[in-house]
Parts: sequence; structure tokens; C-alpha cells
Amino acid sequence: MSGVDPRAASGQVPVSHTPTAGRGVWGHPYLLTTVGAVALIFLAALQSLAVTTVMPVVAADLDGQSLYAVAFSGTFAAAVIGMVAAGAWSDRTGPAAPLVTAGAFFVAGLVIDAVAADMPTLVVGRLIMGLGSGGQVVSLYVVVARVYPAHLQGRVMAAFSAAWIVPSLIGPLLAGAVAEYLHWRWVFGGIAACTVAAFALIAPRLRGLGTSGEPVRVGGVGRRLVLAVVVAAAALALALAGEIDGAGGGIAAAAALAVVALAILPLLPRGVVRLARGLPSVVVMRGLIAGALFGAEIYVPYLLQADYGFSPTTAGAGLMAAALTWAAAAELSGRFGDRLGNRRIATAGAALLAVALAACTATAAFGLPAWVPIVCWGFAGLGMGLVYPRLTVLTLAYSSEHNQGFNSAALQISDSVGASATMAVMGLAFTALAGTGGAFTAVFAIGLALALAALVPGLRLGHAREL
Repeated sequence: MSGVDPRAASGQVPVSHTPTAGRGVWGHPYLLTTVGAVALIFLAALQSLAVTTVMPVVAADLDGQSLYAVAFSGTFAAAVIGMVAAGAWSDRTGPAAPLVTAGAFFVAGLVIDAVAADMPTLVVGRLIMGLGSGGQVVSLYVVVARVYPAHLQGRVMAAFSAAWIVPSLIGPLLAGAVAEYLHWRWVFGGIAACTVAAFALIAPRLRGLGTSGEPVRVGGVGRRLVLAVVVAAAALALALAGEIDGAGGGIAAAAALAVVALAILPLLPRGVVRLARGLPSVVVMRGLIAGALFGAEIYVPYLLQADYGFSPTTAGAGLMAAALTWAAAAELSGRFGDRLGNRRIATAGAALLAVALAACTATAAFGLPAWVPIVCWGFAGLGMGLVYPRLTVLTLAYSSEHNQGFNSAALQISDSVGASATMAVMGLAFTALAGTGGAFTAVFAIGLALALAALVPGLRLGHAREL
């Protein structure tokens, strides 16, 4: 899974093409564009899931356990900058330049990670890659709007969604096998090489994709970009606060968390602080469940390898249950979401996620058998599959043509920052309790608390035009 959603963009882009009868997204003249774009989404998803599996091996090999959480949270934080920058740049000049630039950052980050000699260097690579991943997805969204006629855009988005399913099924297992039988560096290097090949397919279609003709206010864009940088920097500082000894680390973490909270507010809809009914609660719930799931998920294979002696391959396979249940629940939510209702979906989704996190907490605390977190993690995927796509539907339903871009970006920012901040806090707790036997218990308990807290905005989602 990933905190970067390919359906989110920072602005509305009018479509200048007229529908062409008989031409699908997999036919002429769209075939190479579709293959290239879907491949880029596939590789972004594969990267996310693969790194989750191999990072315990990487951290041990580079003696960087203290920066384990930073390697994840920093990527999510940097992606926020990429989202805002690529969206504004695409509106001004078209998606070609920002997509190529974002792709270059993505590949450069992976190459740095592939050759990293120590953990700080690997973290730098992850930050650069995060800038690219955030900008790449937003730019691809704009490419879809510019290249494809309106009647084909939904099919492309469906292909993007499908591109996340296969990596969920094979990514952890494949990455674990590569790390175990070759080397973890091949995971980063292999994805970088495949990304270059995917760009070669889509590059010819980028020529001539100019501006949309709709000017963007410089002041608004500049302010949002500055705030995005502040949020990312504060989130990274939060993750690094654990490197400060004594009370200074706690003070630095509290200050960084406060800066994140203050800087992110202008990037979100009004009313998020008081959990106003409707869109504000939708956005808040997305951040809470993203933090709970993505924060805890990076410690599931870590727990299986550290406490149960699993190999990277078998530990990666332990995440497959959640991938399968997520896909099944997402289909259920898409087909019967209106009939089930937002309150039922939100309650069931948060409760199922809480069940999975409670099982992981109990496993870490009481040494339960390894099959307990493996099986119960499937409930996490089931809960997320129910509520995660529903929150996207609600965001669009609560939006108009004038604020759909802002609201979509707000949902993604809440998602990324929620995951990044939670990973940082979990990392601080894990480092502080390392060697005491309570490190894994603490991180899963934090996730459990967030899942339970998500029930509050979940009961205030309201109803928009999705009914």
C-alpha cells in the first residue's frame, strides 16, 4: 500500500480532446501511453511494498536500526512537497516537464539507495525518491486528463487501481526472495531500471502537452508550497528527534509535532480541528487510518523476522493476506457502498483495523504464535478496503468544480502526513524501548489507539451527492 493515491491532483485540467469511437485505452493511439503510465504506477506500488519487506534486512546490514522509521516517514513527508509542486507546475506548463523531473528524482533516489554505504545515505535517497513519487503520481493524473478523451479517463483510472493489486500480491514475496537469494540492493536497482524503461514508453506522448490555459494565482501556489516544505521539514525533524539524547529529544519531538499541526491546517478544509460534519471529518479519518495502518505495517515483517526467525521471503508473504482482503473489501465497498451507508462502512472499517492491531499488540506483549499476526493482519486489509476508497468517493462528492483539486490534494496530504507523523512517533517509541521487550508492543498500541480514534470522525462523515 501506499500513502500516494494516483487519483489525486492539485488542480482541474480541462480536456481538449473529443471522444473517438472504437478506440480503447489499450488500442492505437493510446497503447504506449497506457502501458507506460500503468507501469509507472505499478512500479511505485511495488517499490513501497518491497521496501517494507526488505527494510529490516537493510537496517541490520547498515547498522541503522535507529533510522528505521525515518526511512519510511521521510518518504511520506517529502511526497507532500512533490504533490504540491508538480500540481502547480503542471497547471502552468503542462505535465511533461514535471513528470520527467519527478521521474528523475524517483530513479535517482532508488539508485542512491542501491549503492548506499550507510543508513544516513539511504535515508537521503528515500527523501529524494519521495519527492519524485509524490510529483510523479500527480503529473500522471494530469497526463490522463490531457491525452485521453473524457469517456476513456475512467478506464485509465481503473487500470491505475488494478496496478496496485498485483504488487500487493507479489511485491512482498518477490522482494523477500531477491533480498534473501541475491541482495537487497537489487530491489532498489531493479525498480530503478524498470522505471527508466517505463518512461521510454510514455515519453513520446509527452511532447506537445502544453498549458491548460487556466492561470494559477502565484500567491496561493507559493504559500501552499512553502507550507508543504514546512510540513515535510517538521515531519522529518520529528522522525530525527530520537537521535537527541535525554529530555532534549522529547522537547524537539513535541515542537516538531506542533509545527506539523499548525502548518498543515491551511492545506486542509476548514473545520478539521472541531471535526465538523462532512468533508473535514472525511479528511481527518483518512489521516488517522493511514497512520494506523501504514505506521504499523512496517513493523509486521520486522516482528516476524526479529522475534520469530522468519526469513525475508516468508516475512514478506505474511503481508499478502492484507493485500487479498483489501482488494476483496474494496470491491464490496464499490458495489454496495451506497446501500451499506457511510456510518456502517466507517464503523466496520475502523473496528476491523483495530482488531488487527489489537492482535499484533497482544502477540508482541505475550509472545502469541506467529500465525496470529499473519492471519489477523488480514482484518487490517479488510477494514482499509472498506473505508479507504469510500473516503475518496466522499471527498469528490463533497467537492465542486471550483475546489475539487484542493479537496483531493487535502485528502492526499492528510494521508501522507498522517502516515509520516505516526511512523515518526512509532520510531521514537521503538528506539526508546529497544532492548526492553516492549518496543513492538508500543508501536502496535499506538496504531490501535489511532484506529479507535478514527471512529469519532467516522461517525460524522455525513452524506454528500454519492447517494
